[in-house]
Amino acid sequence: MQEYIVEMEHIYKTFPGVNALDDVSLNLKAGEVLALLGENGAGKSTLVKILSGVYTPDSGDVRILGQKVDNLTPKKAQELGVAIIHQELNMCPHLTVAENIFLGREMSQKGILSSREMNRRAKAILEKLNIDISPDTIVGDLAVSKQQMVEIAKALSINSKILIMDEPTSALTSKEIDDLFKIIRKLKSEGCGIIYISHRLEELQHIADRVMIMRDGKHIITKNFSDITMPEIITYMVGREIKQKFPRVVTDRGEKIFEVKNLNAGRMVRNVSFELYEGEILGIAGLMGAGRTETTRAIFGAEPKESGEIILHGKTITIDRPMDAIKAGIVLVPEDRKKDGLCTELSVRENIALPNLDILCNKQGVVDFQKEKSIVDKAINDLSIKLPSPEVNAGSLSGGNQQKVVVSKWLARNSHVVIFDEPTRGIDVAAKVEIYNIMNDLKQQGIGVIFVSSEMPEIMGISDRILVMCDGRITGELNIEDATQNLILEYATKFETKINNAATA
Repeated sequence: MQEYIVEMEHIYKTFPGVNALDDVSLNLKAGEVLALLGENGAGKSTLVKILSGVYTPDSGDVRILGQKVDNLTPKKAQELGVAIIHQELNMCPHLTVAENIFLGREMSQKGILSSREMNRRAKAILEKLNIDISPDTIVGDLAVSKQQMVEIAKALSINSKILIMDEPTSALTSKEIDDLFKIIRKLKSEGCGIIYISHRLEELQHIADRVMIMRDGKHIITKNFSDITMPEIITYMVGREIKQKFPRVVTDRGEKIFEVKNLNAGRMVRNVSFELYEGEILGIAGLMGAGRTETTRAIFGAEPKESGEIILHGKTITIDRPMDAIKAGIVLVPEDRKKDGLCTELSVRENIALPNLDILCNKQGVVDFQKEKSIVDKAINDLSIKLPSPEVNAGSLSGGNQQKVVVSKWLARNSHVVIFDEPTRGIDVAAKVEIYNIMNDLKQQGIGVIFVSSEMPEIMGISDRILVMCDGRITGELNIEDATQNLILEYATKFETKINNAATA
């Protein structure tokens, strides 16, 4: 039996203006988890897309189960037992769970699609993975975390021998992550080799056998996980030591600029009230499904409100749609950047310009291209967005650079309140620090920042004050000096309001 089930040797791949992979080699053993690490744009996704047949390398060899493979296609890779769970969900939202799992491999009887048989088999797969979802549920009706579990079930339905997981836990709850790790351990015991891409480095201690680190399209090092430390991993990833994981900026809190009173919007937003001050980062913590995203979307006008009052600079404002919020200076960096934050088929220039046409057009409605170029160039430079040209499609960028584009389009405006909903999901350590620094810059300008995150260390590391939500209500409010992970978790699992009076003093 061969030692490696995957061997990729001297792989090169270029795109227009970008050297994506430069002499990269990777190998994978049966029954092991190889953690593939690196900053966004390091080349990780390009490498695994070559292995899964999405991209063709410019040069280099690929061997799967000892067999040299040329002209690899996604179908051929799947036939060889290669499955990939994409970072960006790859689901058809209008189809059922079962139809998504067996898409392209539909079951039929006498030429007629057999929904009953697909539902039966999908149910068996879901139960084996301990996933509590009905196979006849429409995928678009599921929460992002549940869609992620369906993506995992789909990949495992082909009896994969080689499984690629690209940020599989980015949208999962703690319990779902534990369940996923149990599945991974079971697959390892059955001889499945797993390439695991994640920016949540703390996860690796639970599952990783080896780590391979990439930077700027090059292979940097491969080591046994037991022989490398977390600080060493970060240094290899970014090429430098990151001195502050959570760079905090201390400023004096200014005047109250924003207030939400008794906001109600469906079951997940019930009587939500809070205040926001100039130069403050207000964190909103809570477990998945607590209502944090629903609250931000209701404030922004992306979801209908039943009742409540939104006050900006002491005046009540009406927000019935996102454009009302944007014109008032309230902007949102959404949770799902690909679905709600970007036009992936448009260029970076167009993405930055689109929400700013009201300030880019003259009285005749014609775009001032010189002004557009100035705003776009400044946004790209201010956020250090890595791209060969502003004309490249936003969808071709790495996750971290896509997130920067989403943020950059709002920085061109004179915004008063900037809402970040899970802004660091699926991006690397260095890119996270850049996002934190953006929030700190806004804070120093006197702008109010609302920061939603499922990662308690970063909520505690960056916020000045923390609200905790559970079941659509605010159940806790804490000054940062009083906040602990245990206390936040306590409020996040309670169904009665527990406001720390000291936080409002």
